Amino acid sequence: MYAEELLSTLMQKKVVGQLPKLITDIAIDSRSVQPNSLFICIKGFTVDGHDYAQKAVDAGATVIVTERLLQLDGEIAQVIVKNTTRTLGILAAKFFDYPSKDIMMIGVTGTNGKTSVSGIIHNILIGLGEKSALSGTIGFNLNGVLYESANTTSDSLNTQQMIFRAKSEGCRAMVMEVSSHGLALGRLAGVDYDVAVFTNLTHDHLDFHGTMENYGNTKGLLFSQLGQDLEKNKHVVLNADDPWSERYAGMTPYPIWTYGLHNNAIFRAVNCNYDNGMTQFDMETPEGTFPVSMHLLGEFNIYNVLAATAVFYARGFPIEVIIEQIEMLPPVKGRMEKVDSDLPIQIFIDYAHTPDAIEKAINAAMPYKKPENKLIFLVGTGGGRDKTKRPTMAEKASVADYVILTTDDPRFEEFDSITGDLAKGMKHKNYACIGDRAEAVRHAVSVANPGDIIIFAGKGHEDYQIIENTKYPHSDAKIAIEAGKLKFV
Repeated sequence: MYAEELLSTLMQKKVVGQLPKLITDIAIDSRSVQPNSLFICIKGFTVDGHDYAQKAVDAGATVIVTERLLQLDGEIAQVIVKNTTRTLGILAAKFFDYPSKDIMMIGVTGTNGKTSVSGIIHNILIGLGEKSALSGTIGFNLNGVLYESANTTSDSLNTQQMIFRAKSEGCRAMVMEVSSHGLALGRLAGVDYDVAVFTNLTHDHLDFHGTMENYGNTKGLLFSQLGQDLEKNKHVVLNADDPWSERYAGMTPYPIWTYGLHNNAIFRAVNCNYDNGMTQFDMETPEGTFPVSMHLLGEFNIYNVLAATAVFYARGFPIEVIIEQIEMLPPVKGRMEKVDSDLPIQIFIDYAHTPDAIEKAINAAMPYKKPENKLIFLVGTGGGRDKTKRPTMAEKASVADYVILTTDDPRFEEFDSITGDLAKGMKHKNYACIGDRAEAVRHAVSVANPGDIIIFAGKGHEDYQIIENTKYPHSDAKIAIEAGKLKFV
């Protein structure tokens, strides 16, 4: 792209030096700079891109976007702006020619359920024979090929790159998990969503947002940023059973589609039943009531498929076709996912790391628990993150017969600090504090008897654990199966 054309999108800037004719790439990591690139200096939580500008120049960058004039060697143009993070979103969207305008963009936000709802929508699209992309906690899934990503919501450059790749490979739609961090930090600049979905809002991330009010208002940015152009075919899908939905409904002029179990909703589940590893319910819809039988377990997954149903119905898909796809859905990876094994115990892995998610995971398992057997629940939380939710997490876990309190990604925090905070919320004494997560998993298996159910919460699909600043291989499922074979076989 012509440098002058790209930079014309910036109304407030000062250019020092001679701009090149062409820009062939944009980078925010000096290690990925290619010749004739534009490098944007981003201030992160631990690293300041301004400190790496010279390395970018040495690697071939010809334009540096910066918040202050830098002393750099070589013939280099500097574009000085007030805020490089906001500038990144503007330039990335322009460089990739605003790719979100050419495919259906679906954004899913909420405390819990983002990954499940996004995955369900993606899988239904694939089941309907459509090419689809998915980005979020599990990474970037492009037509069935999974690429790793660092955050639930990527930075604005990677976001535009992913949408551009999805468009280039013929995707009809792209589904994105939209985190509150991503909204607050402007990572979604230039993304034009067609459908915005809200799952729920519960206690989480208060170390970042400070209060639930701030947290909820940040989530609302997804709906307010849909715009006011009523000529566009846009839709909002809201959980009728969550009080924040009423507030979000007032933030947008577009059609509102509601779903739920308890309050009046356009899509409502009644007569719910959980048996033999299946979930059955009747779905009330604008077209009448339809029976649904699916492999996804638990009430929370009923909410998830209702949200997905509303998305597809709003976009014109027949209700019978949607339900047919729901009944064929596989479990979402790491979300109350039953681990296949020949062991005489049932093992589930789940990503639950909030009080609400823990409660829902336990409720999902209860219908499959026999009175003579135990429900064993392992719960951990991350180091250096929101400590206020820890006692409440353990309180919710106390519904289980036996609880193991451990760590998730301890980072730089001591094991005992994490488990001690959790222990403050326990409602009975049938628990153990074991900071080493691998040992905690083995302990859970060691106290299990045939017929018992174990839920390992907090890591879900993740195959690593972060200790200090290093990722170490870790799989709850693999460790549990190995321990189970030693105990039962």
